Amino acid sequence: MEEHVVWHEGLVTKQDRHRLNRHRSCLVWFTGLPASGKSTIAHHMEKELFDRGIRAYVLDGDNIRHGINSDLGFSREERKENLRRIAELSKLLVDAGIVVLAAFVSPYHEDREFVRGILGDESFFEIYVKCPPEVCEHRDPKGQYKKAREGIIKNYTGVSAPYEEPETPDLVLNTEELAVEDSVKSILELLDKRKFILLV
Repeated sequence: MEEHVVWHEGLVTKQDRHRLNRHRSCLVWFTGLPASGKSTIAHHMEKELFDRGIRAYVLDGDNIRHGINSDLGFSREERKENLRRIAELSKLLVDAGIVVLAAFVSPYHEDREFVRGILGDESFFEIYVKCPPEVCEHRDPKGQYKKAREGIIKNYTGVSAPYEEPETPDLVLNTEELAVEDSVKSILELLDKRKFILLV
């Protein structure tokens, strides 16, 4: 970074925004195989938080690649850059006082730890949306597993690219067995226990 570029401190802090919002902000990071249920759970979680008067926003992998990351593919280096940008965007949103719900395959442990490092342990929750590959492929709403097996999609996680399971996630959601509503309830209980969605 150029040495003449200096971070400018504002007059309103994250803590000020927490007091205004009457809740704390954080990044809830959903990781798992494609079609494991990450986006579905994240959007239902957003609606539940909204109904409770909590400011929340979903960052969805596909949606982000339509805009800010539309110039990136799926090579190892492009995946890293994809998540780097998301981490920095999430950091800004968390500073703005928002509960960020990020749904990204994020298949590599190294990259997820990088995101954690950007946000800090206190503001980062790793949720492993766990589902067997054969179940994900069976329920795949976009038909991408089929395209990957036919070679139409390259570097597809779970087919031609690896997925490294989280080692110590904050929560594991087994979506082969859990309903969406039960998954949302488990996340709410986690955030409530850590005092993130209580009034402050």
